[in-house]
Amino acid sequence: MPPDGTDDGSNDGDDGGTDGGTDGALSIGDLAAGAGTTVKTVRFYSDRGLLPEASRSGGGHRRYGPEAPPRLRTIRALRSLGVPVPEIGRLLDRGDTLEAVVARRLDDLGTELAALRWREAALRALQDGAPEQLAERLELIGAVSVPPSTSALAHYWRRVLPVRLSARLRAAVTERAVPQPSADPTADQVLAFARIHALATAATDHCLVSHRPVTAAHPDLLYDGLHEAYHLVDAALRAGRAPGPGEALDCYVAAHARDGGTRDSPAFRRALTVRLTAADHPVMSRYWQLAGELTPDLTLGGADSWLREALTASTAAG
Repeated sequence: MPPDGTDDGSNDGDDGGTDGGTDGALSIGDLAAGAGTTVKTVRFYSDRGLLPEASRSGGGHRRYGPEAPPRLRTIRALRSLGVPVPEIGRLLDRGDTLEAVVARRLDDLGTELAALRWREAALRALQDGAPEQLAERLELIGAVSVPPSTSALAHYWRRVLPVRLSARLRAAVTERAVPQPSADPTADQVLAFARIHALATAATDHCLVSHRPVTAAHPDLLYDGLHEAYHLVDAALRAGRAPGPGEALDCYVAAHARDGGTRDSPAFRRALTVRLTAADHPVMSRYWQLAGELTPDLTLGGADSWLREALTASTAAG
């Protein structure tokens, strides 16, 4: 077989002999021997147009010119790096550059390595499970593409977010709300991603997305304010502050008040606490729990929980 594992099975009479001529042309056997490969490999590349023949001998055997040995060495070097035969052909015909071929191969290799790391972690997740868990885990993990895609999660958020939300804010929220799978996942992370993928898929498929994080009359006003409040929570957590009164909570409440066409007040805060508690949904709660297992960063759900805890504490104190 040639280096790419393909046996074309052809036999056109080239027996690997040294039917070279006085004109300096090389027989297929001479070319193969000089490159340390087989006649079958040379024939394979010739049949695919990578090694053009200079002529044929009187007996019908292929003969190659002086450019064939370095060309064959180039082909074999590229094949050893996993470059597909069609790409080698484009490179040799000067329809492509070596830099472009190498860049694509690096991209492909990165994808292949990510897939292998994911599969290894997935197998460990199955290995670590109790016997009664294997069927469930296998079904969950098997539903996720390799390498894993976040398209089902992004689709879920497109359904959850208010219809009238601007494209700018829709993209910003989705980017932060969709956890990216780790490039080198643990078994637990594989399971968490498989579960959040199943959750988002089921919620979308069965139209369980009538729940929304908030009901917005003026979605851009509200989400702009929430976005700012969540950034302030990041700063509060870095400073080691527990949920409570402060700039982050004031910004959060003000965003809801603007959306409702009113002002921040103790009465509004009490009403907002009741409204947000009533809007809790188990699908969304589970989503943020799983998202938290997939990223070391603060999730939007984590920031919202911090703010709601601060709001509850402030209304109780008031």
